[in-house]
Amino acid sequence: MAMRIVAILFPLFAITALGFVAGRRLKPDLSHANKLNMDVFVPALVFAALANKEFHVTEYLPLLGATLLVVLGSGAVGWAVARMAGIDVRTFVPPQMFNNCGNLGLPLSVLAFGDSALAPAVAIFTVSNLLHFSYGAWLLDHKVRLINVWRVPSVLATLVGLAVGVAGIEVWPPLMHAIRMLGDIAIPLMLFALGVRLTDSRITSIGLGVFAAVLRPVSGMVLAWLVMLVIDLPPREQALLLVFGALPPAVLNYIFAERYRQEPEKVASMVLIGNVTALLFLPLALALSLE
Repeated sequence: MAMRIVAILFPLFAITALGFVAGRRLKPDLSHANKLNMDVFVPALVFAALANKEFHVTEYLPLLGATLLVVLGSGAVGWAVARMAGIDVRTFVPPQMFNNCGNLGLPLSVLAFGDSALAPAVAIFTVSNLLHFSYGAWLLDHKVRLINVWRVPSVLATLVGLAVGVAGIEVWPPLMHAIRMLGDIAIPLMLFALGVRLTDSRITSIGLGVFAAVLRPVSGMVLAWLVMLVIDLPPREQALLLVFGALPPAVLNYIFAERYRQEPEKVASMVLIGNVTALLFLPLALALSLE
């Protein structure tokens, strides 16, 4: 079991570590690559998974509901802890609520549970992504117009992919193959860019960072377990939900904090330390889910 977990996690952390080393030594400017990834490659990945004729959204409704409960529950836990600890809710809640289900979650799901796990993993990512670009943005700036969320390329790809899948439209195979090839770029680029991004993060609040880094996966896994007691999910989806609960804070939280000037240094500390402590919590989640 230990060797299997190492084999699953090694590619993820090896590519991320390579990105970190390249970021420190070469200091590459990945701003254009990251924009291409968010605007082209990730939407292609999402569309290909959802528009697949083997993807039936109705089969994943329980998983979508379970994911929604875990995300909202994580936000509620973060809000309660922030209020008790005297921490700004807008600083603490988003990193607790929105985890790294893109950069780490998607590749981890495929490596741990096979290619067939990509579709349910994308379903989980879709729920978190929609909430992050809507409620997550509104939480940081109440002036954000939620109606504009559909303009986000990954959200638009989600809506179009679901529409194509539900309507039973078969995309021309050569075109779908080209879209899949574009989507295949997304995951390794996500991991490499994550490593580079971590070199820009500065740890200014170590205590807060460690506290948030532990609370995020612990509360996430507990919430996933509680939700599974209420919602009956197939074994593979239970495993995916448990791993989802254990994921560290998303790097996007830091980007949002910078954009809305919401204590980005503190958020950066939570994100950086959280992704480092993933070395401890992801093996635990995999050990529990692979039993």
